[in-house]
Amino acid sequence: MIKKVAGVLIVSLMISAAGIGVLTEKVAAAEKSGEALFKQFCAACHPDGGNLISPLMTLKKSDMYANHVVNEDHIVKIMRDPGTGMTKFDEKTISNDDAKAIAKYIRSAFGK
Repeated sequence: MIKKVAGVLIVSLMISAAGIGVLTEKVAAAEKSGEALFKQFCAACHPDGGNLISPLMTLKKSDMYANHVVNEDHIVKIMRDPGTGMTKFDEKTISNDDAKAIAKYIRSAFGK
């Protein structure tokens, strides 16, 4: 009987640990959201979608279109090779998946 109880207890602990692992992965994924990544890498120079360095190049839809930035691929391209004034974010710094998440967030948050 004691062996059965111990076995059930061990299995229960294993299941609980697996559940904690899944929860940890979900938290990590949430931390990697486009919004979180934007706040980490971009918000210092682009507060509220603005642009402290080049005020005419904000993340607002009208300014992005005026600067020929019309989709998420264009945003990623600028992150990779921004030109003067903006920090370059290579794939070692921001993965392609994370760069796309940031671009998607920018379009949804500021593209109105």
